Amino acid sequence: MLGFHVIRQYEQGIVFKWGKLQDKVRPPGLTWLNPFSCRLVKVNMQTNVAAIPAQEAITRDNVTLTVDAVVYFRVVDPIKAVVNVQDYRHAVSQVAQTSLRSVIGHADMDQLLSERERVNAELKDVIDAPTEGPWGLHIERVEVKDVALPDSMKRSMSRQAEAERERRARVIAADGEYQASEKLSQAARAMADTPGALQLRLLQTVVDVAAEKNSTLVMPFPVELLRFFDQAIAGESPALAGINRAARVAPATVPPSAPATTDGDGAAVMQ
Repeated sequence: MLGFHVIRQYEQGIVFKWGKLQDKVRPPGLTWLNPFSCRLVKVNMQTNVAAIPAQEAITRDNVTLTVDAVVYFRVVDPIKAVVNVQDYRHAVSQVAQTSLRSVIGHADMDQLLSERERVNAELKDVIDAPTEGPWGLHIERVEVKDVALPDSMKRSMSRQAEAERERRARVIAADGEYQASEKLSQAARAMADTPGALQLRLLQTVVDVAAEKNSTLVMPFPVELLRFFDQAIAGESPALAGINRAARVAPATVPPSAPATTDGDGAAVMQ
């Protein structure tokens, strides 16, 4: 009734005299206005938080997603925020919803899932363009909170990730086999250059087998010995090779021995 008003530190006062806007903005503190002709409107200059409801839209690659976000904004021009728009909070919420659907429609599903920073920056620019100039608002940041995928898409992505992990496992196993084969080839060449190394390796194998306290001892048969027999068989005459093959196939039979007599000197003579 006396016309005194207290404006807090985070507020600005807009004065209307007989319904006409006054150019002077009242700063924080105690101020007096004519209670009969003036009206004071306090504008909060703090950062406001507006939650964008979940919006269902179709991406550029024809995937239906449900996305929600949050907008952080503040008033930079209290006169425009009061005069040019009726309810700037509701207006920002509506602009944010339409802008979110627009951004989703121009992006792929992979971009929404992996490139959140780029999507947030694009949303900020789209929302800030129609609000800062005419409404006196500044959009500080926009954050996408959640991206809900359909159940069928979740199953498809799970199968894709599983197939990718299996592919990597097979590639790693194949690479390990390739490296092992290279090391074995180097070891074989080293043993071929040093014949004694093969014998040492054979003895080491015997020691390893005997260390297990087994009742049966396995003695490896050198491959070089088999190669020696192969070369010997390949170098013999055809007749001798035929005889050897026959001897390996059929058992040898010995004819019964004939009675023997002795001559005058006592030597045995076959009849």
